[in-house]
Amino acid sequence: MKISATIITHNEQDNLPRAVKSLGCCDEIVIVDSGSTDATAAVARGLGARVIERAWPGYANQKNFAGEQAAYDWILALDADEALSDKLERELLELKRQGPAFDAYSFPRLAQYRGKWIRHSGWYPDRKVRFYDRRKARWAGDYVHESVQVEGTVGELAGDLLHYTCPTFSRHVERVNRYTTLAAREMSAQGRRAGLAQLLAAPPWAFVRSYVLQLGFLDGREGFLIASMAAFYVFAKYAKARWPE
Repeated sequence: MKISATIITHNEQDNLPRAVKSLGCCDEIVIVDSGSTDATAAVARGLGARVIERAWPGYANQKNFAGEQAAYDWILALDADEALSDKLERELLELKRQGPAFDAYSFPRLAQYRGKWIRHSGWYPDRKVRFYDRRKARWAGDYVHESVQVEGTVGELAGDLLHYTCPTFSRHVERVNRYTTLAAREMSAQGRRAGLAQLLAAPPWAFVRSYVLQLGFLDGREGFLIASMAAFYVFAKYAKARWPE
């Protein structure tokens, strides 16, 4: 069993070394870059990755393209701000020795927010299917929240995929603004429009769910910020869908 790691990038020169260096269990690394203006491509090549330049077509489309360029059928798909934990890498090495028992595998994703690992707030375990046989699975999702759809069986691994997201609150605000624009476009494309009731009720519910029901208060100050931004995300998504720019 051989593994191809795939990463899509745009201006990820700072994150990329950490991601690539965690992929010692992989037999090749394929980077699909969409017009980076920093040193992303040079950094990737210097780390031994194969770099392919391609204009941005959307998240799922780009990730499927990356998988299609791989030399091997088993794909390990990471984002540039992610990395394998030691435990997850050991599990993948064991799978290489034994051979797969499923068509794809999921594992928990542990996020680091403002320098703190978040274990509540609805952010953990946040299981993701990222290791899959491309003959049985593909990425789906036109705008945001793309995911791997599997025509077959899915096993579970225990090691964490480490996600180094939003080192600052300002970065969180920027990300929410970008993703709510995409989410609003998705709603419009589906013919959905936000009502005033949603604008009024959904944001406070999002805060309560994250901070209280999902134990965000145990994450301290970061948990409060995450819950607040969850509420803002919902409000901004519905507001942009109702009053498009």
